[in-house]
Amino acid sequence: MAGHSKWSNIKNRKAKQDAARGKIFTKMGKLLAVAAREGGTDPEMNAKLRDAITKAKAANMPNDNIERAIKKGSGELGNAVYEEITYEGYGPSGVAVIVQTLTENKNRTAGEVRHAFDKNGGNLGTSGCVSFMFNRQGSIYIEKSEDVDEESVMMVALDAGAEDMVTEEEGYEIITTPELFPDVLEALQADYQVLSGEVAMVPSTTTELSEKDAEKMEKMLAMFDDMDDVQEVWHNWEEEDADEE
Repeated sequence: MAGHSKWSNIKNRKAKQDAARGKIFTKMGKLLAVAAREGGTDPEMNAKLRDAITKAKAANMPNDNIERAIKKGSGELGNAVYEEITYEGYGPSGVAVIVQTLTENKNRTAGEVRHAFDKNGGNLGTSGCVSFMFNRQGSIYIEKSEDVDEESVMMVALDAGAEDMVTEEEGYEIITTPELFPDVLEALQADYQVLSGEVAMVPSTTTELSEKDAEKMEKMLAMFDDMDDVQEVWHNWEEEDADEE
């Protein structure tokens, strides 16, 4: 059932992202601008920018928006100065939480992140307090359908550099290293409809929550999602499938 829950949660997250497309594009724009400012505007020479472009395209961000954000980061369209700060802490019942942000005002962002933790039964911790419980990994999801052949998906993925493919009830999860994620995603998108793709911090163990603490966790995640400075949130909460309730 955990596999089913995972696919349901991916679909729910994608639906929310589609509904909040403007906010997603704002966050992607920051990511692109920072990558361009730090390493230049050529994605072939700037791996961080290449990853950001891949992520923006996976979120269906228009090419014009992508190019404008890169120019903004390089100084062609004004000077965007953002700082990348990662916060670590604990949610209800000690759930491990990592919050990745891009901000031009770290005092404001730190205050907002701390407030979200405190308001929902958690607390902001020190750097490194939970990150050791996670591993960086690229994950790409493709749903099963009559047009999708398992062996073909595996061949395309492995030829592009994927490490493994896991076949589940609802589809296929292709696992990659962070470095080869863009190559594998691009290869799969050429032939298949990709449901979701990202480089994420994957927890080595998960934690179940009571119904009351699960509600607090959901509220905390919603608060993080509403913050323009927050790019990504990773946690080790074993979410239940909304369809089962």
